[in-house]
Amino acid sequence: MFGIRYLKLAPTTYALHYRGGRLAREGAGLSFFYWAPGSTVVAVPLASADLPFAFQEATADFQSVTLQGQITYRVAEPKRLAALLDYSIHPDGSFRSEDPDSVAERLVHEAQVQTRAAIHGMDLRKVLTSGDAVAPRVAAGLRATESVEMLGIEILGVAILSVKPSPEMAKALEAEAREALQRQADAAIYDRRNSAVEQERRIKENELKTELTVEEKRRQIRETQMGAEIAVEEQRSQFVEQKSRNDRTEADARAYALEATLQPLRSTDWRSLLALNGLDPKAMIALAFRDLAENAQKIGELNISPDLLSSLLKPEKK
Repeated sequence: MFGIRYLKLAPTTYALHYRGGRLAREGAGLSFFYWAPGSTVVAVPLASADLPFAFQEATADFQSVTLQGQITYRVAEPKRLAALLDYSIHPDGSFRSEDPDSVAERLVHEAQVQTRAAIHGMDLRKVLTSGDAVAPRVAAGLRATESVEMLGIEILGVAILSVKPSPEMAKALEAEAREALQRQADAAIYDRRNSAVEQERRIKENELKTELTVEEKRRQIRETQMGAEIAVEEQRSQFVEQKSRNDRTEADARAYALEATLQPLRSTDWRSLLALNGLDPKAMIALAFRDLAENAQKIGELNISPDLLSSLLKPEKK
């Protein structure tokens, strides 16, 4: 009414009220009435903001990578920013110019410059794995940039959310990584098989050593048994030899006894011995005929009666 307006700002907005070209009031979160035709109100946001970015850069090996991330910043010196850019607002609270939007563009451009400087000299593989190392360098570069300092902006942090190669290179890297993993898997399988073979060899060696030990024990047992058998045989041989000597001694003793027994009979006529033993008459007559036969050349004539012959030939009665 009559050009009088009421303005109430949030605590995160810094206001500068100019009236008649002079600064009437300033501060964060102000609420006041002002006469719109003769006043200019500048509202600078103080709250921290996240500014996403995404741009492509080339690595040292001439490969294209896409970096995505965000910048977290806030306006630390609103009066300095308001002096460089138009943050004046309409009575409805909208900005009169597009200068507030240019702040984001300037920060993104500076971030791209700092990112390019950070990854300069890195090859693709190193860039893909150095996102956490690149982000602090970009943040430090932004804080030291004169243009950012002139705007009165404080860089709270920079985060690199993703680093992606081109689709063709991504496929190539995936294939290479897949082959490397396959080689590692093959090496693991080979190591496992080699370990199994080594274990099997050790088991076989242990089995052979056990068999050799068992065979050695068996040989020792056989040798012990053979030694015992040899000892037994030696004892048996000694026994047989001793028995043979004993038998010879006993035979010699019997021969000596027989010789001693027969010695008196050697000078005795056998006929006398037969007579002593009670030889029957027929045997005596037969011996007589034997003597006659031995001395037949001395006998001129010999007469034998038939009765004598018949008595000799007649069988004995039982």
